[in-house]
Amino acid sequence: MFKKPISGKRMISILCKEFRFKWISQKGSHIKLKKEAPQGEIITVIPLHKELAYGTLKGVLVLAQVEEKEFWKKIK
Repeated sequence: MFKKPISGKRMISILCKEFRFKWISQKGSHIKLKKEAPQGEIITVIPLHKELAYGTLKGVLVLAQVEEKEFWKKIK
């Protein structure tokens, strides 16, 4: 279902604007995002790569508990 290459920076922007994540920390080139949910905190980590590999993108979405279809719908 991989639509097109996406950068780490763009993915962070989409998760924050469309899925209510907030930036909480950075260690090197990795950004940690968090959001509150009824079942508790959801935390994901995104590398600041120019292009995320498909496996990396899927891993970020799994940690973020975001369906891949829903993520791609939010990209304009």
